[in-house]
Amino acid sequence: MQAQARRVEGGWMLNGAKAWVTNGGFGDVVVTMVRTDQPANRRGSRGIGAFIVPTDTRGYVVGKKEDKMGQRASETVGVAFEEMFIPDDQVLGDPDHGFIYAMQGLNGGRMGIAALAVGIAQAALDHAIAYAGERRQFGKPIKDFQGMQFKLANMATRVEAARGLLHRAAAVKEAGKKVNSIASMAKLFASEAAMYVTTEAIQVFGGYGYVKEYPVEKLFRDAKVTEIYEGTSEIQRTVIARELYR
Repeated sequence: MQAQARRVEGGWMLNGAKAWVTNGGFGDVVVTMVRTDQPANRRGSRGIGAFIVPTDTRGYVVGKKEDKMGQRASETVGVAFEEMFIPDDQVLGDPDHGFIYAMQGLNGGRMGIAALAVGIAQAALDHAIAYAGERRQFGKPIKDFQGMQFKLANMATRVEAARGLLHRAAAVKEAGKKVNSIASMAKLFASEAAMYVTTEAIQVFGGYGYVKEYPVEKLFRDAKVTEIYEGTSEIQRTVIARELYR
């Protein structure tokens, strides 16, 4: 982390840049994490502060809007801080503990991505079921072919398994129990299920699945990023494996 905050009278002066900021040029307020210590004194997760930043603050500069593969309704931009003053009352908690606060909220975020992935997968399944009932080959709907039935059955099973794991994670969190592992499991499984189901939905549609006239290619593009943000699938597996020995 290179973005830096230095102490000044009445608050902090922020300098640096951030990439991949969701709605960074659209929202009224963002929360950003920056270094609050000096490079020589850096202490891992310590020395990072969380700052509340109204986007009309002087020195808040919106950069390039990313031309994304999917989820285009959600704006993603780069943001720069150029001698941006933030008063003390816009610091979240201890200015040395911002990373800790971020990690506390991460599990909820991962469950949110799991919910998004389940929704995408369900939509793709619904479209595939409908299309397979309408599309006819060799004198009958393609849903009557055993190969298609197996494909739809596998898709439906993964959607329900992902939903069940998400509900389990939500119940554990609601009970106030440790949720690190189950949240990562839900995010991992649901995101990979979404990619599987959307890929199979394109197969159900055949050539029509590859064109924008039909909805499944969009769902495929939207699904991919669920394997990336809030921690990649590789990170989720690392978290899950680590928790097995705690």
